[in-house]
Amino acid sequence: MLISSMIRTSSRALSFVLAFLVFCFIFIKSIFNTNLNEALDQVFTNLGPIFLFLLLALIFITVYCWLKQIEFADEQNQRQVWTEAALQSADSISTLALTCTLLGISLGIGTLAEEQLTPETVQLVVKNLTKHFSLAFMTTVVGLPCSALLRSIVQITEAKFEAKNKNATETQRERDYEIPTI
Repeated sequence: MLISSMIRTSSRALSFVLAFLVFCFIFIKSIFNTNLNEALDQVFTNLGPIFLFLLLALIFITVYCWLKQIEFADEQNQRQVWTEAALQSADSISTLALTCTLLGISLGIGTLAEEQLTPETVQLVVKNLTKHFSLAFMTTVVGLPCSALLRSIVQITEAKFEAKNKNATETQRERDYEIPTI
């Protein structure tokens, strides 16, 4: 039962992540206004494969936990664990984005410090500097909205369940304290 539940939830989470990727590809293609291969090449150049892999892994984990949160809608103790795990995973996306931002800025400054600035080398130094700064700021531009969106989904889902439980509790209380009519 446990393994089949994990497989079922994993496949559903993977389906959500793949659908998200399709929408991202369409969005990227429309932004860069080129063919998909050139657009993806730009994305890999600007964000880096390590950031993209870690981002997708954290998105998968967040979606998996969100689906488990939904699965345990009526079991508050179990649901609370999955809700917290989903929120922590979504927060990790922000941490990843900001860490990569600092890394990109550090690499850019490190490149600047290692190069000797002469009129002949200025263009190369500025090119390397902007390459690292592009990595820095694009990871933030991608990571923070992803994190915010996922956190919102998890929190809204939890609020929906809490409201449903509160209404059910109030209805039960009204039934328990109903005064018989004569």
